[in-house]
Amino acid sequence: MKPSLDYKIFTNYQLGENALTNRMVMSPLTRCRADDNIPNDIMATYYSQRAGAGLIITEGTSPSRNGLGYARIPGIYHNAQIEGWKKVTDQVHQMGGKIFVQLMHCGRVAHPKNVPAGGEILAPSAIPLTRTKMYVDGEGELEIPVAKAMESIEIAYTIKEYRQAASNAMKAGFDGVEIHAANGYLIDQFMNPASNKRKDKYGGSIENRTRFAIEVAKEIVAEIGAQNTGIRISPYGAMNEMESNFDGVDETFEYLATQLNRLGLAYIHLVDHSNMGAPEVPRSIKIKIRTIFNNALILAGGYDKERGEKELEEGNADLIAFGRPFIANPDLVGRFAENARLTLPKEDSFYTPGAEGYIDYPYLKK
Repeated sequence: MKPSLDYKIFTNYQLGENALTNRMVMSPLTRCRADDNIPNDIMATYYSQRAGAGLIITEGTSPSRNGLGYARIPGIYHNAQIEGWKKVTDQVHQMGGKIFVQLMHCGRVAHPKNVPAGGEILAPSAIPLTRTKMYVDGEGELEIPVAKAMESIEIAYTIKEYRQAASNAMKAGFDGVEIHAANGYLIDQFMNPASNKRKDKYGGSIENRTRFAIEVAKEIVAEIGAQNTGIRISPYGAMNEMESNFDGVDETFEYLATQLNRLGLAYIHLVDHSNMGAPEVPRSIKIKIRTIFNNALILAGGYDKERGEKELEEGNADLIAFGRPFIANPDLVGRFAENARLTLPKEDSFYTPGAEGYIDYPYLKK
Protein backbone atom coordinates (compact mmCIF):
# COMPACT_ATOMS: atom_id res chain seq x y z
CA MET A 1 0.00 0.00 0.00
CA LYS A 2 1.47 3.35 -1.01
CA PRO A 3 1.76 6.20 1.55
CA SER A 4 -1.48 8.15 1.87
CA LEU A 5 0.19 11.44 0.94
CA ASP A 6 0.81 10.01 -2.54
CA TYR A 7 -2.90 9.41 -3.17
CA LYS A 8 -4.47 11.60 -5.82
CA ILE A 9 -7.70 11.62 -3.80
CA PHE A 10 -6.07 14.04 -1.33
CA THR A 11 -4.97 16.57 -3.98
CA ASN A 12 -6.60 19.92 -4.68
CA TYR A 13 -9.12 20.33 -7.48
CA GLN A 14 -10.64 23.40 -9.12
CA LEU A 15 -14.35 22.72 -9.63
CA GLY A 16 -15.75 25.61 -11.63
CA GLU A 17 -15.38 28.64 -9.38
CA ASN A 18 -14.71 26.51 -6.29
CA ALA A 19 -11.25 25.48 -5.10
CA LEU A 20 -11.57 22.10 -3.38
CA THR A 21 -8.97 20.93 -0.85
CA ASN A 22 -9.34 17.28 -1.86
CA ARG A 23 -11.22 15.11 -4.35
CA MET A 24 -13.56 13.46 -1.84
CA VAL A 25 -17.23 14.44 -2.21
CA MET A 26 -19.85 13.83 0.45
CA SER A 27 -22.80 12.34 -1.42
CA PRO A 28 -26.32 13.70 -0.98
CA LEU A 29 -27.85 11.67 1.85
CA THR A 30 -31.48 11.95 2.89
CA ARG A 31 -31.56 12.16 6.71
CA CYS A 32 -35.08 13.49 7.47
CA ARG A 33 -34.15 15.90 10.28
CA ALA A 34 -35.80 19.09 8.96
CA ASP A 35 -38.81 19.66 11.21
CA ASP A 36 -41.51 21.55 9.28
CA ASN A 37 -39.17 21.20 6.28
CA ILE A 38 -36.89 23.93 7.69
CA PRO A 39 -33.14 23.33 8.19
CA ASN A 40 -32.17 23.59 11.86
CA ASP A 41 -29.27 23.72 14.30
CA ILE A 42 -28.53 19.99 14.36
CA MET A 43 -28.37 19.99 10.57
CA ALA A 44 -25.82 22.80 10.75
CA THR A 45 -23.78 20.72 13.20
CA TYR A 46 -24.07 17.61 11.04
CA TYR A 47 -22.77 19.28 7.89
CA SER A 48 -20.04 21.29 9.62
CA GLN A 49 -18.75 18.08 11.23
CA ARG A 50 -18.13 16.75 7.70
CA ALA A 51 -16.60 19.92 6.24
CA GLY A 52 -13.31 18.10 5.67
CA ALA A 53 -14.79 16.76 2.43
CA GLY A 54 -13.55 18.57 -0.64
CA LEU A 55 -17.22 19.17 -1.46
CA ILE A 56 -20.41 18.50 0.46
CA ILE A 57 -23.60 17.96 -1.52
CA THR A 58 -26.63 18.30 0.72
CA GLU A 59 -29.53 15.94 1.05
CA GLY A 60 -32.29 16.36 -1.53
CA THR A 61 -33.93 19.74 -0.95
CA SER A 62 -37.24 20.65 -2.52
CA PRO A 63 -37.56 23.69 -4.81
CA SER A 64 -41.32 23.69 -4.21
CA ARG A 65 -43.95 22.65 -1.70
CA ASN A 66 -45.14 20.29 -4.47
CA GLY A 67 -41.77 18.53 -4.39
CA LEU A 68 -41.85 17.44 -0.73
CA GLY A 69 -42.48 13.72 -0.86
CA TYR A 70 -40.89 12.35 2.31
CA ALA A 71 -41.33 13.19 5.97
CA ARG A 72 -39.02 15.90 7.34
CA ILE A 73 -37.02 16.67 4.21
CA PRO A 74 -35.91 20.30 3.74
CA GLY A 75 -37.03 22.83 1.20
CA ILE A 76 -35.55 26.06 -0.12
CA TYR A 77 -38.61 27.89 -1.40
CA HIS A 78 -39.45 30.30 1.45
CA ASN A 79 -37.58 32.68 3.73
CA ALA A 80 -37.50 30.54 6.86
CA GLN A 81 -35.82 27.78 4.87
CA ILE A 82 -33.29 30.21 3.40
CA GLU A 83 -32.46 31.45 6.90
CA GLY A 84 -32.16 27.88 8.16
CA TRP A 85 -29.76 26.97 5.39
CA LYS A 86 -27.67 30.08 6.17
CA LYS A 87 -26.82 28.50 9.53
CA VAL A 88 -25.60 25.42 7.66
CA THR A 89 -23.49 27.20 5.06
CA ASP A 90 -22.00 29.61 7.62
CA GLN A 91 -20.80 26.76 9.82
CA VAL A 92 -19.45 24.74 6.89
CA HIS A 93 -17.55 27.77 5.58
CA GLN A 94 -16.17 28.52 9.05
CA MET A 95 -14.67 25.02 8.97
CA GLY A 96 -13.15 25.69 5.53
CA GLY A 97 -15.60 23.55 3.55
CA LYS A 98 -17.50 23.93 0.29
CA ILE A 99 -21.17 23.01 -0.02
CA PHE A 100 -23.69 22.66 -2.86
CA VAL A 101 -27.41 22.21 -2.29
CA GLN A 102 -29.08 19.37 -4.17
CA LEU A 103 -32.44 20.40 -5.61
CA MET A 104 -34.78 17.41 -5.55
CA HIS A 105 -38.42 17.43 -6.61
CA CYS A 106 -39.92 14.06 -5.63
CA GLY A 107 -42.62 14.10 -8.29
CA ARG A 108 -44.80 10.99 -7.97
CA VAL A 109 -42.68 9.54 -5.13
CA ALA A 110 -44.69 11.35 -2.47
CA HIS A 111 -47.58 11.08 -0.05
CA PRO A 112 -50.13 13.90 0.38
CA LYS A 113 -49.67 13.77 4.16
CA ASN A 114 -46.03 14.78 3.70
CA VAL A 115 -46.96 17.71 1.47
CA PRO A 116 -47.92 21.08 3.02
CA ALA A 117 -51.35 22.61 2.56
CA GLY A 118 -51.79 23.84 -0.98
CA GLY A 119 -49.23 21.43 -2.36
CA GLU A 120 -49.99 18.89 -5.04
CA ILE A 121 -48.32 15.67 -6.14
CA LEU A 122 -47.32 16.04 -9.79
CA ALA A 123 -45.63 13.78 -12.32
CA PRO A 124 -45.09 13.53 -16.09
CA SER A 125 -47.88 10.94 -16.32
CA ALA A 126 -50.51 9.51 -13.99
CA ILE A 127 -48.86 6.12 -13.52
CA PRO A 128 -49.16 4.40 -10.14
CA LEU A 129 -46.30 3.10 -8.05
CA THR A 130 -47.21 -0.51 -7.30
CA ARG A 131 -44.37 -1.64 -5.00
CA THR A 132 -43.16 1.55 -3.32
CA LYS A 133 -44.65 2.86 -0.09
CA MET A 134 -44.10 6.12 1.79
CA TYR A 135 -43.50 6.71 5.49
CA VAL A 136 -45.74 9.26 7.21
CA ASP A 137 -45.02 10.31 10.80
CA GLY A 138 -47.47 8.71 13.19
CA GLU A 139 -48.95 6.44 10.51
CA GLY A 140 -46.07 4.35 9.21
CA GLU A 141 -45.73 3.03 5.65
CA LEU A 142 -48.67 4.00 3.43
CA GLU A 143 -49.70 3.30 -0.14
CA ILE A 144 -48.79 6.11 -2.53
CA PRO A 145 -51.73 7.65 -4.43
CA VAL A 146 -51.45 8.20 -8.17
CA ALA A 147 -49.92 11.58 -8.99
CA LYS A 148 -51.56 14.15 -11.26
CA ALA A 149 -50.18 14.32 -14.80
CA MET A 150 -48.63 17.74 -15.27
CA GLU A 151 -50.20 20.18 -17.67
CA SER A 152 -47.98 22.37 -19.84
CA ILE A 153 -48.48 25.38 -17.60
CA GLU A 154 -47.50 23.33 -14.54
CA ILE A 155 -44.32 22.17 -16.25
CA ALA A 156 -43.36 25.76 -17.07
CA TYR A 157 -44.11 26.89 -13.51
CA THR A 158 -42.07 24.05 -12.01
CA ILE A 159 -39.07 24.99 -14.14
CA LYS A 160 -39.35 28.55 -12.79
CA GLU A 161 -39.50 27.12 -9.26
CA TYR A 162 -36.15 25.42 -9.85
CA ARG A 163 -34.66 28.72 -10.99
CA GLN A 164 -36.00 30.57 -7.95
CA ALA A 165 -34.68 27.83 -5.68
CA ALA A 166 -31.22 28.24 -7.22
CA SER A 167 -31.42 31.98 -6.54
CA ASN A 168 -32.48 31.24 -2.98
CA ALA A 169 -29.53 28.86 -2.60
CA MET A 170 -27.06 31.61 -3.39
CA LYS A 171 -28.84 33.92 -0.93
CA ALA A 172 -28.43 31.17 1.66
CA GLY A 173 -24.67 31.11 1.06
CA PHE A 174 -24.29 27.90 -0.93
CA ASP A 175 -21.31 27.58 -3.25
CA GLY A 176 -23.48 26.05 -5.96
CA VAL A 177 -26.42 23.85 -6.88
CA GLU A 178 -26.73 20.21 -7.90
CA ILE A 179 -29.78 19.27 -9.97
CA HIS A 180 -31.13 15.88 -8.90
CA ALA A 181 -31.96 14.11 -12.16
CA ALA A 182 -31.51 10.58 -10.78
CA ASN A 183 -33.11 7.85 -8.67
CA GLY A 184 -36.62 8.01 -10.04
CA TYR A 185 -37.52 11.54 -8.92
CA LEU A 186 -39.23 14.15 -11.07
CA ILE A 187 -36.54 14.88 -13.65
CA ASP A 188 -35.69 11.19 -13.99
CA GLN A 189 -39.42 10.47 -14.28
CA PHE A 190 -39.49 12.63 -17.39
CA MET A 191 -36.48 10.86 -18.91
CA ASN A 192 -37.62 7.30 -18.24
CA PRO A 193 -40.39 5.76 -20.40
CA ALA A 194 -41.64 3.71 -17.43
CA SER A 195 -43.00 6.92 -15.90
CA ASN A 196 -43.42 9.14 -18.97
CA LYS A 197 -46.19 8.27 -21.43
CA ARG A 198 -46.74 11.82 -22.64
CA LYS A 199 -47.69 12.60 -26.24
CA ASP A 200 -46.54 16.23 -26.25
CA LYS A 201 -43.08 17.79 -26.59
CA TYR A 202 -42.03 16.30 -23.23
CA GLY A 203 -42.66 12.65 -24.15
CA GLY A 204 -41.77 10.01 -26.71
CA SER A 205 -38.40 10.72 -28.33
CA ILE A 206 -35.08 11.07 -26.52
CA GLU A 207 -35.07 14.79 -27.29
CA ASN A 208 -38.53 15.17 -25.79
CA ARG A 209 -37.97 13.05 -22.68
CA THR A 210 -34.77 14.93 -21.81
CA ARG A 211 -36.31 18.35 -22.56
CA PHE A 212 -37.44 18.98 -18.98
CA ALA A 213 -33.97 18.22 -17.56
CA ILE A 214 -32.29 20.48 -20.08
CA GLU A 215 -34.76 23.33 -19.57
CA VAL A 216 -34.27 23.16 -15.80
CA ALA A 217 -30.50 23.24 -16.28
CA LYS A 218 -30.73 26.21 -18.67
CA GLU A 219 -32.81 28.22 -16.20
CA ILE A 220 -30.46 27.52 -13.30
CA VAL A 221 -27.41 28.35 -15.41
CA ALA A 222 -29.04 31.63 -16.42
CA GLU A 223 -29.61 32.43 -12.75
CA ILE A 224 -26.36 31.40 -11.03
CA GLY A 225 -23.90 30.51 -13.80
CA ALA A 226 -22.81 27.22 -15.32
CA GLN A 227 -19.68 26.97 -13.17
CA ASN A 228 -21.83 26.87 -10.04
CA THR A 229 -24.17 24.19 -11.40
CA GLY A 230 -23.89 20.41 -11.43
CA ILE A 231 -26.28 17.54 -12.08
CA ARG A 232 -26.70 13.99 -10.75
CA ILE A 233 -27.79 11.19 -13.08
CA SER A 234 -28.35 7.44 -12.65
CA PRO A 235 -28.16 5.55 -15.97
CA TYR A 236 -29.62 2.05 -15.65
CA GLY A 237 -31.16 3.09 -12.35
CA ALA A 238 -34.04 1.06 -10.95
CA MET A 239 -34.97 3.08 -7.86
CA ASN A 240 -38.61 4.07 -7.43
CA GLU A 241 -39.80 1.66 -10.11
CA MET A 242 -37.79 3.03 -13.00
CA GLU A 243 -37.11 0.84 -16.03
CA SER A 244 -33.37 0.25 -15.83
CA ASN A 245 -32.65 -1.02 -19.32
CA PHE A 246 -35.18 0.69 -21.54
CA ASP A 247 -34.78 0.90 -25.31
CA GLY A 248 -32.27 3.64 -26.10
CA VAL A 249 -30.98 4.09 -22.53
CA ASP A 250 -27.37 4.68 -23.63
CA GLU A 251 -28.42 7.09 -26.35
CA THR A 252 -30.61 8.99 -23.86
CA PHE A 253 -27.75 9.70 -21.49
CA GLU A 254 -25.28 10.38 -24.28
CA TYR A 255 -27.67 12.98 -25.70
CA LEU A 256 -28.21 14.49 -22.25
CA ALA A 257 -24.44 14.67 -21.62
CA THR A 258 -23.95 16.39 -24.98
CA GLN A 259 -26.53 19.05 -24.18
CA LEU A 260 -25.18 19.60 -20.66
CA ASN A 261 -21.67 19.95 -22.09
CA ARG A 262 -22.94 22.71 -24.38
CA LEU A 263 -24.31 24.50 -21.33
CA GLY A 264 -20.90 24.24 -19.65
CA LEU A 265 -22.07 22.73 -16.35
CA ALA A 266 -19.36 22.35 -13.71
CA TYR A 267 -19.91 18.64 -13.31
CA ILE A 268 -21.91 15.51 -13.97
CA HIS A 269 -22.36 13.29 -10.90
CA LEU A 270 -22.96 9.72 -12.07
CA VAL A 271 -24.24 7.23 -9.51
CA ASP A 272 -24.14 3.44 -9.84
CA HIS A 273 -26.36 1.65 -7.30
CA SER A 274 -25.25 -1.89 -8.18
CA ASN A 275 -23.74 -2.27 -4.70
CA MET A 276 -27.31 -1.92 -3.39
CA GLY A 277 -28.81 -4.47 -5.77
CA ALA A 278 -29.56 -2.36 -8.85
CA PRO A 279 -28.23 -3.30 -12.30
CA GLU A 280 -24.62 -2.28 -12.80
CA VAL A 281 -23.97 0.76 -14.96
CA PRO A 282 -21.90 -0.53 -17.88
CA ARG A 283 -18.37 0.80 -18.05
CA SER A 284 -19.06 1.72 -21.68
CA ILE A 285 -21.62 4.41 -20.83
CA LYS A 286 -19.37 5.84 -18.11
CA ILE A 287 -16.54 6.10 -20.63
CA LYS A 288 -18.85 7.62 -23.25
CA ILE A 289 -20.07 10.31 -20.87
CA ARG A 290 -16.48 10.94 -19.79
CA THR A 291 -15.56 11.47 -23.43
CA ILE A 292 -18.54 13.70 -24.26
CA PHE A 293 -18.46 15.93 -21.19
CA ASN A 294 -15.52 18.33 -20.92
CA ASN A 295 -15.80 19.37 -17.28
CA ALA A 296 -15.65 17.35 -14.07
CA LEU A 297 -17.08 13.87 -13.66
CA ILE A 298 -17.96 12.65 -10.17
CA LEU A 299 -18.44 8.90 -9.75
CA ALA A 300 -20.49 7.49 -6.87
CA GLY A 301 -21.59 4.04 -5.80
CA GLY A 302 -20.13 2.00 -2.96
CA TYR A 303 -16.57 3.30 -3.28
CA ASP A 304 -13.87 2.77 -0.71
CA LYS A 305 -10.55 4.61 -0.68
CA GLU A 306 -8.68 2.16 -2.92
CA ARG A 307 -11.40 1.82 -5.57
CA GLY A 308 -11.89 5.57 -5.66
CA GLU A 309 -8.18 6.17 -6.01
CA LYS A 310 -8.00 3.70 -8.89
CA GLU A 311 -10.72 5.59 -10.81
CA LEU A 312 -8.81 8.85 -10.32
CA GLU A 313 -5.44 7.40 -11.29
CA GLU A 314 -6.89 5.85 -14.45
CA GLY A 315 -8.50 9.14 -15.43
CA ASN A 316 -12.04 7.78 -15.25
CA ALA A 317 -13.20 10.53 -12.87
CA ASP A 318 -12.10 13.80 -11.34
CA LEU A 319 -13.85 13.37 -7.99
CA ILE A 320 -15.22 10.42 -6.01
CA ALA A 321 -18.37 10.62 -3.88
CA PHE A 322 -18.78 8.68 -0.64
CA GLY A 323 -22.14 8.23 1.06
CA ARG A 324 -22.59 5.92 4.03
CA PRO A 325 -18.96 6.19 5.15
CA PHE A 326 -19.53 9.91 5.71
CA ILE A 327 -22.64 9.22 7.80
CA ALA A 328 -20.69 7.29 10.42
CA ASN A 329 -17.30 9.00 10.02
CA PRO A 330 -17.49 12.79 10.14
CA ASP A 331 -13.68 12.78 9.89
CA LEU A 332 -13.62 10.40 6.93
CA VAL A 333 -10.89 12.32 5.10
CA GLY A 334 -8.59 12.06 8.10
CA ARG A 335 -9.38 8.39 8.60
CA PHE A 336 -8.56 7.68 4.96
CA ALA A 337 -5.30 9.64 5.30
CA GLU A 338 -4.26 7.57 8.34
CA ASN A 339 -5.58 4.24 7.03
CA ALA A 340 -7.70 4.08 10.16
CA ARG A 341 -10.64 1.77 10.80
CA LEU A 342 -14.04 3.18 9.85
CA THR A 343 -17.04 3.32 12.15
CA LEU A 344 -20.04 1.43 10.77
CA PRO A 345 -23.31 3.39 10.33
CA LYS A 346 -26.41 2.67 12.38
CA GLU A 347 -28.97 2.03 9.67
CA ASP A 348 -31.96 2.12 12.01
CA SER A 349 -31.30 5.83 12.62
CA PHE A 350 -30.77 6.92 9.03
CA TYR A 351 -34.18 8.62 8.79
CA THR A 352 -35.28 9.10 12.39
CA PRO A 353 -35.64 12.56 13.97
CA GLY A 354 -33.18 13.95 16.48
CA ALA A 355 -29.45 13.90 17.19
CA GLU A 356 -29.00 10.16 17.83
CA GLY A 357 -27.28 8.42 14.95
CA TYR A 358 -26.79 11.81 13.33
CA ILE A 359 -24.30 14.08 15.10
CA ASP A 360 -23.04 11.68 17.78
CA TYR A 361 -20.62 9.52 15.73
CA PRO A 362 -17.08 9.44 17.18
CA TYR A 363 -14.01 11.16 15.82
CA LEU A 364 -10.65 9.47 15.49
CA LYS A 365 -9.12 12.65 16.93
CA LYS A 366 -11.10 15.54 18.35
